[in-house]
Amino acid sequence: MTITIYHNPHCGTSRNTLAMIRQSGEEPEIVEYLKNPPSRDKLISLIAAMGITPRALVREKGTPYAALDLANPKWSDDDLIDFMMAYPILINRPIVVSPKGVKLCRPSETVLGLLALADIGQFVKEDGEVVSPKRPGGRAE
Repeated sequence: MTITIYHNPHCGTSRNTLAMIRQSGEEPEIVEYLKNPPSRDKLISLIAAMGITPRALVREKGTPYAALDLANPKWSDDDLIDFMMAYPILINRPIVVSPKGVKLCRPSETVLGLLALADIGQFVKEDGEVVSPKRPGGRAE
């Protein structure tokens, strides 16, 4: 199975998602999207495959979101895509592509639904949170 992760190694959620993919036995193609941003067409196809709007993919925290006034409803979907192309840090992450679908994996355990082997056993996130795929929602009690 081929898996691709649009990854930011400085993001804990992205690192946790990558680690879960690896714990499932897969070695994904890693696209560090800040160094190698997707083309406009690829970004549009990822958004369509996730079934979300461009606004739902725009990241606020740690980005120029506020300075660019991106909360303003005047911005069209095309405008928001233009901003993400100009400032790739605005693309929320991690995005995972697998034969089972495409998702923005926030929280990181969202990736379990995209894996061939979703029962990866117990996983401990960097912050100490325990994830168990046998529990509803993927979180341990």
